[in-house]
Amino acid sequence: MADMERMKELTERLNAAAKAYYQEDREILSNQEYDSLYDELAALEERTGTILASSPTQKVGFTVLSNLEKVRHESPILSLDKTKETGKLESFLGDKTGILSWKLDGLTIVLKYRGGILEQAVTRGNGEVGEDVTHNARVFQNIPLTIPFSGELVLRGEGVIPYSEFRRINDALDDDEKYKNPRNLCSGTVRQLNSEIAAGRNVRFYAFTLVSAEGRALSDSKTENMVWLKELGFEAVEQRLVTAGTVAKAVEWFREHITGNDIASDGLVLTFDSISYSESLGRTSKFPKDSIAFKWADEMAETTLREIQWNTSRTGLMNPVAVFDPVELEGSTVSRASVHNVSILKELKLSIGDTIKVYKANMIIPQIAENLTGEISTAEIPNHCFVCGGETEVRKLRDGEALYCTNPNCSAQRIQALSHFVSRDAMNIEGLSEETLKKFLEHGFVENYPDLFRLEQHREEICEMEGFGEKSYTNLIESIEKAKETDLPRLIYALGINHVGLRNAKLLCAHCGYDFAQIKSATEEELAEVDGFGAVIAHSIAQYFQETEHLLLLEEVLPLLTLRKPEEKQDNSPLAGLTFVITGDLEHFTNRKELQAFIEQGGGKVTGSVTKKTNFLINNDVHSESAKNKKARDLGVPILSEAAFIEQFMEE
Repeated sequence: MADMERMKELTERLNAAAKAYYQEDREILSNQEYDSLYDELAALEERTGTILASSPTQKVGFTVLSNLEKVRHESPILSLDKTKETGKLESFLGDKTGILSWKLDGLTIVLKYRGGILEQAVTRGNGEVGEDVTHNARVFQNIPLTIPFSGELVLRGEGVIPYSEFRRINDALDDDEKYKNPRNLCSGTVRQLNSEIAAGRNVRFYAFTLVSAEGRALSDSKTENMVWLKELGFEAVEQRLVTAGTVAKAVEWFREHITGNDIASDGLVLTFDSISYSESLGRTSKFPKDSIAFKWADEMAETTLREIQWNTSRTGLMNPVAVFDPVELEGSTVSRASVHNVSILKELKLSIGDTIKVYKANMIIPQIAENLTGEISTAEIPNHCFVCGGETEVRKLRDGEALYCTNPNCSAQRIQALSHFVSRDAMNIEGLSEETLKKFLEHGFVENYPDLFRLEQHREEICEMEGFGEKSYTNLIESIEKAKETDLPRLIYALGINHVGLRNAKLLCAHCGYDFAQIKSATEEELAEVDGFGAVIAHSIAQYFQETEHLLLLEEVLPLLTLRKPEEKQDNSPLAGLTFVITGDLEHFTNRKELQAFIEQGGGKVTGSVTKKTNFLINNDVHSESAKNKKARDLGVPILSEAAFIEQFMEE
């Protein structure tokens, strides 16, 4: 286990260092430290026979499928009987020992290994038939791609996306695209046809059942078998051994720790530890008899609905929020709960003054459980936006009906749009918080985004504002001046076009040759040809650039900006089409990133690990016994010193 924990630690450190180096232009590990840790990880992988999917020694190619194949499970995956009473858990156990663990709220997946290699991953589906998602499982953060066991191995577990990752992904989506919870996001991610999407969403897998292991004498204890799975490199659901006398105390331990858990859980699972005893029990037509789910008896409180507030977002979406008399729930005071959309508002038949029952979903998120008095909904769906007075309209979305403000000049939308424009991945203007932008709008300093680049006209007024001074003003202007030099994808993303994140902005610019005029004049048919785009994205982009107001704002802002042009690749370069791996200290180039940029400028590619597709390994210590050098020699990949690389590819 010590080796496995060290491998996970090394993988995390190396991946963090690579992200900082290549994406954030900062160095948290020296070249020597990186290579030393990399070589240690490679040696551990060779010794243990386990390689994690997220290991930096691996370069997993992305796969795009036309559809997901249906796969019938060898044995059905049944649902579990449920209870909310700890007394039922005590009677369920009797005199036997059980395992109590989180009931993770994700997507159940069955993994099959053969010859030590991940062969297949299948979703639960309807319990009888699931979908083959092997292409996505190979890019999960923590699934082992290879294990030190050659027989056929089958196990079940839960694919999950942590809350922290869920918030990061949702923050980058438009309001009408946001996912309601991590489970929905995970389900949609795992079932994507393009594995690059799953790779970017950091899905994790936690094993909860070992189904079979061909040729291995398994312990009768499920706990001991889970220990073996951990030794193979799998992460397992957190669990506690319990008896009838200790299960209530264990339930309380889980209850106390749920709020600090980064993974969504909708309860607990209790199963017998003994495999032979479990098998002797059989099953009903619906449930296995050896396991039971414990659902949290949500702490409910009755209260009175006082108001429905509507918050307007950047896209004009107006979210209803229920305001009620404060109540105590799960140790905190609650007085507000999102109603999500118009459809749910109607389903709850909400009216001001109704007696409602509220709770915290998964003991975290305030929700309305039911309306105890309402028979018809009289809560007003406003005809006008409360912020700007503009007309509203109800639109049908993926998750039901939603209310929108139709006024593009709505100040609430404008504040959100400006916040997006100045955000880190967009124009990256520091010092312009949402509150500051609101003040600038109120004072008339800013109406639309071009005005942000003319704030020096209001120097005296800004310096006199509360919370501002000469230094704050100077820092803000310096940040704005720095932001004036940017690249086209960032500007496109900053505009806030629906469905166009930074990645899609880069794809759009590359397809149109970084020609803004071509982007603005592109038809829906032409845009639909962009790799990765579809009809919805194409329509959104084309529609945006047909709006006169948008074009006028662009004409106003472009003279204020300097758009960096991407360096053109040299098609006739001797580097074109070649794949390199760089390791060790450099002498001629400042660092590996500079050398990588030079190679990519010439049409070459730089990867992180040596494979049969690698053309050259660049290492000034040509004769070292590092893992990369050994791998290169085994595969017949030439090892070049920096001087040899310069002589071969730079000197004429």
